[in-house]
Amino acid sequence: MKATALTVLAGSLLFAGAVMAQADPQVPPQPIPPPPGSQPLPPPPGAPLPPPSSQQPLPPPPPDAPLPPSGSQPMPPPPPATDSPPPPPMPGATAGAGSKSMNTPRGEVTVNNAANPQPPTGPAPDFAQLAQNGRFITEAQASAYPMLANDFQYADSNRDGRISKAEYTRWLGH
Repeated sequence: MKATALTVLAGSLLFAGAVMAQADPQVPPQPIPPPPGSQPLPPPPGAPLPPPSSQQPLPPPPPDAPLPPSGSQPMPPPPPATDSPPPPPMPGATAGAGSKSMNTPRGEVTVNNAANPQPPTGPAPDFAQLAQNGRFITEAQASAYPMLANDFQYADSNRDGRISKAEYTRWLGH
């Protein structure tokens, strides 16, 4: 007798749980229909909505797309996909030690995380040429030799805003 009562109780609880699971407490109320003749009739429930006349229909979001928080603006649609081929790789862009290549929906992408090598600059000019026969090289004069302009603060060891002949010679030694 007790086994039968327990079985009936368990069945009742399962049935009540199934009924409660099917009930959706967040069902929005049905909108009040507009007066007849003021607007066209809405499509029947379950029918797809027609797209607005000035826009194309939006595709459904992917199943793993995050939903916007309630009460916020909807997320903007992704940019339209183009059928154009991906742009050609930049000259000198190869997948080396400081880069990584990966496939994306729009093609292969290579990310370089190393600095571009400096173009060859040739031998360093003479101090007198850079200083224009003066006693110091100013920052403006150093711009004539890009490597010195890049290292100007390092070469100017006493931080006086100009490079003496001794500072230039020491910089060339490094």
